[in-house]
Amino acid sequence: MLRIAVCDDEENMVTSHKKVVEDCLRACGETGDIVTYTVSDNLLSDVTDDGFYFDLILLDIEMPGCTGMELAGKLKPYLPDVKIIFITSHIEYAIDAFELSIFRYVPKDKRDIKLPSAVTDAIKLLTLEGGKSYTIQTNSRLEKIPYKEILYIQREGKNAEIFYGKESTKVRKSLAQVYDELGSEEFIYTDRGCIVNLIHVMQVKDGEAVMDNDERIPVSRSHLQDVKLKINEYWGAHIG
Repeated sequence: MLRIAVCDDEENMVTSHKKVVEDCLRACGETGDIVTYTVSDNLLSDVTDDGFYFDLILLDIEMPGCTGMELAGKLKPYLPDVKIIFITSHIEYAIDAFELSIFRYVPKDKRDIKLPSAVTDAIKLLTLEGGKSYTIQTNSRLEKIPYKEILYIQREGKNAEIFYGKESTKVRKSLAQVYDELGSEEFIYTDRGCIVNLIHVMQVKDGEAVMDNDERIPVSRSHLQDVKLKINEYWGAHIG
């Protein structure tokens, strides 16, 4: 079951957005627990003080007190994997908040058209992340690493080394073999010797992919534009 929060200072918008989420969950064949807020500080305290967890948050940017932009920044350390959909009438926020890895920006004047597809895409991604894993099999063990935990994979001689959490493990396969076995759009090459998981890329800066654990993965000049494009396409870090 997915945990979803809807936060907007207008009660009618909360009701409307909750209905969209319910419809999208039903259409995707998924279930979810939806919690609504009209005060941004209440959502913040539920997460930071009471340990509430959310997979997805629909967030209005223009709210009194703690704005949606400020709230997203404060929530990220507690919910590093949360998907946030910003609903805004100020498109310039899309650029300002890129480093927050916002899943999607929905303009208020296109909300009826764009919000259902954004929520559906987020639900499908969360379902994908929760279910897929990469299996490593040797003579002595069988290990499954969930896709969402894989940070990046590097070529190590004739092996491929998979980095996940604070651990790493090597498999006697080429990087290309591992890439083909993963078979998922989350994983892209940053150069000939490294694959990153887009889920964990916060931004691309100064020729490096900045990961959500603060590691920096070099991006070759030949791959730079493609990496930026794939990030924008995957995360929907653009208007509508």
